[in-house]
Amino acid sequence: MAIIVFTTTPPNEADMLADAIIDARLAACVQVLPPMRSVYRWQGEVKSDTECLLMIKSAAELYPKLELFIKDHHSYDVPEIVAIEAANISAEYSHWLNTVLS
Repeated sequence: MAIIVFTTTPPNEADMLADAIIDARLAACVQVLPPMRSVYRWQGEVKSDTECLLMIKSAAELYPKLELFIKDHHSYDVPEIVAIEAANISAEYSHWLNTVLS
């Protein structure tokens, strides 16, 4: 099953993490979205930072390795790692994704 994993990074780390995930063959594609503003609560305070969102296209069976990889290569103490199943996916894209990840 195809999944999309989301994680956020500081802008200066986004491309490096995306490249490393692809090099490790843990995803077929990583899209790096432009910087955005994130507002969140951390250690009892409201924080605001500029971050990039990574949309990581992978397979469900790779999720455990991908999660560990992100944790090992991320600068945050608690990185966002959220996966959703791709409920509908075109046959052609599914074939490409599975071929790339094989």
